[in-house]
Amino acid sequence: MPNTLSIPFNKPYATGKELEYIQDAINRGHISGNGYYTKKCQNFFQEHYGFLKCLLTTSCTDALEMAAILINTQPGDEIILPSFTFVSTANAFALRGAKLVFCDSRADHPGIDEDKIEDLITEKTKAIVPVHYAGVACDMDKIMALAEKYNLFVIEDAAQAIDSYYKGKPLGGIGHLGCFSFHETKNISSGEGGMLVVNDDRFIERSEIIWEKGTNRQAFFRGEIDKYGWVDIGSSFLPSDMIAAFLWAQLEHIYEIQTRRLEIWNQYNETLKPIANKAEIRLPFIPDYATNNAHMYYIVAEGRGQRAEGKGQRDRIIKKLKDNGVQAVIHYQSLHNSKFYSSKSKERECPQSDYYSLNLLRFPLFIGLDTTITKNICKLMECKDDEK
Repeated sequence: MPNTLSIPFNKPYATGKELEYIQDAINRGHISGNGYYTKKCQNFFQEHYGFLKCLLTTSCTDALEMAAILINTQPGDEIILPSFTFVSTANAFALRGAKLVFCDSRADHPGIDEDKIEDLITEKTKAIVPVHYAGVACDMDKIMALAEKYNLFVIEDAAQAIDSYYKGKPLGGIGHLGCFSFHETKNISSGEGGMLVVNDDRFIERSEIIWEKGTNRQAFFRGEIDKYGWVDIGSSFLPSDMIAAFLWAQLEHIYEIQTRRLEIWNQYNETLKPIANKAEIRLPFIPDYATNNAHMYYIVAEGRGQRAEGKGQRDRIIKKLKDNGVQAVIHYQSLHNSKFYSSKSKERECPQSDYYSLNLLRFPLFIGLDTTITKNICKLMECKDDEK
């Protein structure tokens, strides 16, 4: 592969209708929140995935913060979540004063180890927040059984899990609440954006109020009350209708987008399978109960010395790919070891999370990535360090 090749980790995809729909939103005279395209997007998710209620937000971070408010997170409440996740998963509850209880990852997948959750539950536990890493489902039957046994809430961080399923059920629609991201790195994008999914009747009315800055404005617009006012805490969580217009252009093509991403993912996987042992890498694991939405393709470097030091093999792979014009990137650093958290608590170790922080590497995956390029990337994995 020539050194002049430049393959970024991600490249935002546009269907070609985005600007047309943004202009249409402007022409309709409503570009603030909850306009024509906001409603179209929300209805799409409710109708196609059977979600009870959907509210677009400015980010998945905001959706998580709404969820934390909805379950009345209070100082001293304990929230169980994986250490191997993005900081927003934790921040949403830290902002409400909750104590974060980090759970380790599975040995076969970076997702939360469902079998270690119960030992972390105390009388102060309020919620479990499973993160569907790489769009691959956590074992939700186990998690929901624990929630029922101990009267806990389950908030799915489905930031990476659009159009992915657990035993035929769409992710984000199983827990009491679900949170999605439409950041530019996600399968379906609006640049920045997110969505809260409400799966429990108890939260429907209040979710709208929190979404609308703590007012009952939406009830007023529907004619249910004669005036609206400040009735609860909240914030301006709803996005501009121009962002929703961009998102709608993506949703119209969700199945074509997903099909192409899966083709690229499968190309990586089938090409790497025969050389994985020789290259000392582990490929992604998809449990029988889960589907793969091709959000990302990652490998886990398992060469000698890699586990303990986080140096060596993964660094060599990154350098080799970079030298050949390919950007491969690491992912999360364990939150329990973060500067912010470790200064407050050192009570727990999460060795599997640390292992993925040291060894996991993500390959480029975006619409427009040619299969010849993916084959060449995989070929580099087979070469010795001094080969090109």
